[in-house]
Amino acid sequence: MRITSCICPVLVCLCFVQRCYGAAHHGSIKVTRNQTKHIEGETEVHHRPKRGWVWNQFFVLEEHMGPDPQYVGKLHSNSDKGDGSVKYILTGEGAGTIFIIDDTTGDIHSTKSLDREQKTHYVLHAQAIDRRTNKPLEPESEFIIKVQDINDNAPKFTDGPYIVTVPEMSEMGTSVLQVTATDADDPTYGNSARVVYSILQGQPYFSVDPKTGVIRTALHNMDREAREHYSVVIQAKDMAGQVGGLSGSTTVNITLTDVNDNPPRFPQKHYQLYVPESAQVGSAVGKIKANDADTGSNADMKYTIINGDGSGVFSISTDKETREGILSLKKPLNYEKKKSYTLNIEGANTHLDFRFSHLGPFKDVTMLKIIVGDVDEPPLFTMPSYVMEVYENAKIGTPVGTVTAQDPDAANSLVRYFIDHNTEEDRYFTIDASTGTIKTAKIFDREETPWYNITVAASEIDNPGLVSHVPVGVRILDVNDNPPELARDYDVVVCENAKPGQVIQTITATDKDNSANGARFHFSLDEGLSLNPNFTLRNNEDNTASILTRRRRYSRTTQDTYYLPVLISDGGVPPLSSSSTLTIRVCACERDGRVRTCHAEAFLSSAGLSTGALIAILLCIVILLVFSLAIVVLFITLRRSKKEPLIISEEDVRENVVTYDDEGGGEEDTEAFDITALRNPSAAEELKYRRDVRPEAKPVSRHHLSSSLDSIDVQEFIKQRLAEADLDPSVPPYDSLQTYAYEGHRSEAGSISSLDSATTHSDQDYNYLGDWGPEFKKLAELYGEIESERTT
Repeated sequence: MRITSCICPVLVCLCFVQRCYGAAHHGSIKVTRNQTKHIEGETEVHHRPKRGWVWNQFFVLEEHMGPDPQYVGKLHSNSDKGDGSVKYILTGEGAGTIFIIDDTTGDIHSTKSLDREQKTHYVLHAQAIDRRTNKPLEPESEFIIKVQDINDNAPKFTDGPYIVTVPEMSEMGTSVLQVTATDADDPTYGNSARVVYSILQGQPYFSVDPKTGVIRTALHNMDREAREHYSVVIQAKDMAGQVGGLSGSTTVNITLTDVNDNPPRFPQKHYQLYVPESAQVGSAVGKIKANDADTGSNADMKYTIINGDGSGVFSISTDKETREGILSLKKPLNYEKKKSYTLNIEGANTHLDFRFSHLGPFKDVTMLKIIVGDVDEPPLFTMPSYVMEVYENAKIGTPVGTVTAQDPDAANSLVRYFIDHNTEEDRYFTIDASTGTIKTAKIFDREETPWYNITVAASEIDNPGLVSHVPVGVRILDVNDNPPELARDYDVVVCENAKPGQVIQTITATDKDNSANGARFHFSLDEGLSLNPNFTLRNNEDNTASILTRRRRYSRTTQDTYYLPVLISDGGVPPLSSSSTLTIRVCACERDGRVRTCHAEAFLSSAGLSTGALIAILLCIVILLVFSLAIVVLFITLRRSKKEPLIISEEDVRENVVTYDDEGGGEEDTEAFDITALRNPSAAEELKYRRDVRPEAKPVSRHHLSSSLDSIDVQEFIKQRLAEADLDPSVPPYDSLQTYAYEGHRSEAGSISSLDSATTHSDQDYNYLGDWGPEFKKLAELYGEIESERTT
């Protein structure tokens, strides 16, 4: 099949070659491009599309609205002789629905209106067959039908409307935003998709580039303070802006952002402020503000007092929110001393833009005059606080001190004093209402309360409502009225083996009075008593004293406690003293001085046991006898009152756990277990069998058992008992309790007791026994004591 298109004279050669190529091939199809048909007699006029030549494609206009189908082209085979024997078949995209073909003439028509923006081309196949035999006259050929574009889509701004900002005072031509419109028409065919931009609204402030869509400023120094918001309308038109083109528009909202191009300015050059003299230090007394047309950080400013006679009395700070200057009081005001102040206040921007420094200076100065108002003030004390002193034990009505207050006003009214009795401490003092003299109202004890804090008030007689207060501290001075005492209860111990002149305790004292009346202590023994032969006291001259022994060795058996009276005096004027008694205990100590025991013990001597020890032993024996008798009585009582068998059933082979209600044992405790099975062979009287099981084996004779027990060893006896228990058929299948009470034969060694050794006298030194270890401590103690008494 051949496809021929003769559209323009330039391509006549191509058409000629194509026709020659088709003549050389028998049975080829000739495809004729759609052409505009004219009235008979007129020649055909070919279109000149602005695109490259493609020999195997047709074109059809989109959006065809005519009443008849749109002619697309014609198929013709060289085998077609015009006799109707050739049938043309069209297949592919849209064949039979969108595109139809006359199977005899080969004419192709489009039956529907096509939209290029939905589908740009269709691929179809053409074939010529013999109508009689239905056999193909030539191979199938493929060709394309392209939808030719018309300008049926207007440009669109997909991102609008736009919101954008640009700094004020920007140079002319500053880029603001680039807008872009899209056109759905074919950009490769004609001018349907060629868009140009123009500004419909926003002149003369802004302009737009017709090709790129870039919006720029069109004026110099656009001032935000004059106008801040602009609404610019941009139009996009296709067909390169020609008449008949389609257009679309969008809105661009442009806001000028602020720059610091306006200096601050005070609305007035002179201000006046009234401040009463009663204003509190640190309080805000007034505000001042400089106006700035800028916004945000460009309007931030700082206020300062640059000069004036009130710069030391007032201070100014900046409120970050309101941008106001807050005037505060640094020192108290006194109308009687100074009635007015003058301040020069400066307000300056904190963020400067040097591009606009020529518009400055970015600061301003104003003058503020402050008028001090006269106020009737309360009395003023000559001191902010008072400290007074008085001795303890002073009589009631003793003067302590005087407070003074004056009326600070010019009237100088008389002042009345009084004490606010708000606390219990205020009731210990009184004050003279006219003079301000404070006196005692009670007797003071420094050791109980060394300090008092009271509050004195003063008010004008003419205006009692104006009251001022002052704190007064009263220190109670010490008087030596407390004797010294021992610092604590001392536990003094002296070892039995102490040596003469040995320090056994160091004591110290305390005094409730202060250091001036009680820091220096003197210790001594009571002079009214005879010389103590056992202990003495040494004053160390450092507020301590040492207790020393005066002889060698002390005995607990002779005397276990000593009492030592000690006299203590202080260094006050006049001095005070007190007597205390130390208790000294005699204790047994190690050789290195460590205390072993201080309790009184019974010792053996040549005379035998002491009377107290014998009484204690007899008492223990009596208690044991009474306890044994009680057990026997209880045992017999329980045996008579309870006779039930412990074993419930002979067939019961579980663990033999027996319960009973009495607290005593009784004979029935032995019903469960035979505890004499493994006793001392020589002590066993007879062989007893278990009473909870009926024996089946023949019992062993008592005579034979006694003879065997006398001849065998204990170890062999135990082995025999174990063997009998294992082989005895009468033993139940569970464990039973056996006791091993045999302790073995007595030792042949003699006694090593030292009880009889104390009855003999010896000159031997037994001190070496203390080095033999803890087992011989008692022995060393006994012989050491006997030796000491014999020496004495």
